[in-house]
Amino acid sequence: MQHKRADKVAETIHATVSSILVRGLNDPRIGFVTITDVEVTDDLHLARIFFSVIGDDAAKKNTEKGLNSAARHIRHELGKVLKMRYTPDILFKYDHSQEYGQRIDTLLREVSEHDDGNDPEHR
Repeated sequence: MQHKRADKVAETIHATVSSILVRGLNDPRIGFVTITDVEVTDDLHLARIFFSVIGDDAAKKNTEKGLNSAARHIRHELGKVLKMRYTPDILFKYDHSQEYGQRIDTLLREVSEHDDGNDPEHR
């Protein structure tokens, strides 16, 4: 399977942004953040960086605001690593997939518990 250039750039962005966040930013809104995925457009002009954070909805929104306000600095640091003619614009988005997965897991567990008690074949 041949990788597109955008996929390779996304991998580099993922590693670099994770490293920048480990070193820390001077924004108190940004807490413990995990980069979950990076999607880069085929023309390499935009990178959507998905993240997760521990906390309530207010913490998620504050972290997203903090990350997007630090995007210019992070993009500058990315430019040093990527060494491309044009460094992609970056946009941080909260990754809802973990919450969605937990919700599905809870529903499946409830269905399983419900079926175990009412299924005549299991008695």
